[in-house]
Amino acid sequence: MAHSRRHLLRLLALAGASVALETLAPRPAAAAAADGTLTERLSVCRPGGDPLQELLRRNRDFCKAWQGAERSADPLSRATLLHETWPMHCQVRPDALAAGQRPWASVLCCADSRVAPEWIFACGAGELFEVRSAGNTAFDAGVASLEYAVAELAVPLILVMGHSGCGAVTAAMASNPLTPLLEELVAPIRASLKPGADLAQAVRHNAAAAASALPRRSALLRQAVTEGRLTIQAAYFDIGSGEVSLV
Repeated sequence: MAHSRRHLLRLLALAGASVALETLAPRPAAAAAADGTLTERLSVCRPGGDPLQELLRRNRDFCKAWQGAERSADPLSRATLLHETWPMHCQVRPDALAAGQRPWASVLCCADSRVAPEWIFACGAGELFEVRSAGNTAFDAGVASLEYAVAELAVPLILVMGHSGCGAVTAAMASNPLTPLLEELVAPIRASLKPGADLAQAVRHNAAAAASALPRRSALLRQAVTEGRLTIQAAYFDIGSGEVSLV
């Protein structure tokens, strides 16, 4: 009986090793070729139509899930409900993402913890090239990052997105003393303010001002817009409803 048991264990060990070796072994060339080139694998989530309209379409789907989660008073069940209904449309293979990226839109938005572009637009990893800073202004490093997205990654759309309750815009509208670096950050926001505007209006004005500043500050972006390779659009995200509207 002991001999039979040892024999059985040896067979099981050999079978396990065989499965492991098969898993680690390179796939046949035909199977690898079926996945296509790296560019093709990175582009599986790229929409065929207007990228701006695709973002808005996906945001409408997100809004349903976001507002549906509001029905639950319990944070755990609310998170579960949101995850179950969050409509992520696509996900690029991890091994392809490890080798490169091919995002189909760029979002310049606020660093606010409530503003997560992948959620708002129901996108997977590798779809959006994000540049984030408090107040979503056209700051130097942000403009340079967007230049890279357009020149090296051929991103056809930059969405400049402000949001409801923005703290940076609130600070710009107030007269409270700020640190030197914060004063520098809110300076372009203050320049965009219009007399009598409330916070929501000021956020929209700031997003529009940042969007118009991008091609002014960058010859590369300006040329891409002129040649029809790039669209720059301002938008406003309402945190409560989850809706993104164009400005």
